[in-house]
Amino acid sequence: MRYVEISGARISVIGLGTWQFGSREWGYGPEYANKTAIELVHRALELGINLIDTAEFYGFGKSESVIGNAITGLRDQVYIATKLFPVFPTRSMVLARAKASATRLHVDSVDLYQLHWPNPVMPITETAMGLKRVLDDGVAKSAGVSNFSLRQWRSAEIALGRPIISNQVHFSLLTRGPEVELLPFAQANNRLIIAYSPLEQGVLSGKYSSVNRPKGMRAARKFFFPANLDRMRPLLAKLAQIAKSHDASSSQIALAWLISKTNVAAIPGAASLSQLESNAASADIELTRNEIETLDEMSSQFEPVSPSGLLTDVKTLVRRR
Repeated sequence: MRYVEISGARISVIGLGTWQFGSREWGYGPEYANKTAIELVHRALELGINLIDTAEFYGFGKSESVIGNAITGLRDQVYIATKLFPVFPTRSMVLARAKASATRLHVDSVDLYQLHWPNPVMPITETAMGLKRVLDDGVAKSAGVSNFSLRQWRSAEIALGRPIISNQVHFSLLTRGPEVELLPFAQANNRLIIAYSPLEQGVLSGKYSSVNRPKGMRAARKFFFPANLDRMRPLLAKLAQIAKSHDASSSQIALAWLISKTNVAAIPGAASLSQLESNAASADIELTRNEIETLDEMSSQFEPVSPSGLLTDVKTLVRRR
């Protein structure tokens, strides 16, 4: 496992995303939450993964509780990151909810406490005052944000009066917006970009196509539209080709591409121990400069159909039936 050092913390470049822990929308059920999820956390720590990311919103606290149970007696091995859902984030509410998260996680202090989304109504100065209390009272060691633009990130940092060390954003081979402003800022200022959905919920695994789409809520995502799956075939083929040369999977190459960038950590989820182990192994893959540039170029050429193109996809599906 490789690590990145940010503000005195040593953080694994591959983490474990835990939205699925206790969340009904993923359809994994209670056995996953009560058994598999705990096994995943334990195996992650064995593999050198210390970044475990959660949020109070995931399963309405269930994800945090599952992790709290899993890390009993293992606290010194874990870098725990959780997030505040931005409903009425006044200074008093921020502190109270941070304490509630720490209680569910069974820790005295959370390593990284993040604002899950910007709140368009509440002034950031008000929320930052609560975040300052969280840090001053030792409820969390560091502050982060999630889904913030660079302007919002800077504004939050100014309001807090101390570093906001990370920004957790959607970032992958198919979603490269963070490379424009957020990543250069992080690299220049010893900050961290935490990439969620780094495999686009399985799109980059290469196992799906316009005639083999996933079931459930993922099918409604734009990258799973048949037209988009057809459009990304050249990129997926190149991923598979590079993967073969490294004796790896397409998913591993997609993760290796992401964490080849400095000041980036990725937090893929895992449905099974084998998937977790595969994710962890991607940290050991070293892509050549030519491979990285090829993936850069091919991903830049991919132009997805917007949600307005869904009607065309529906007509395509009807014709195929």
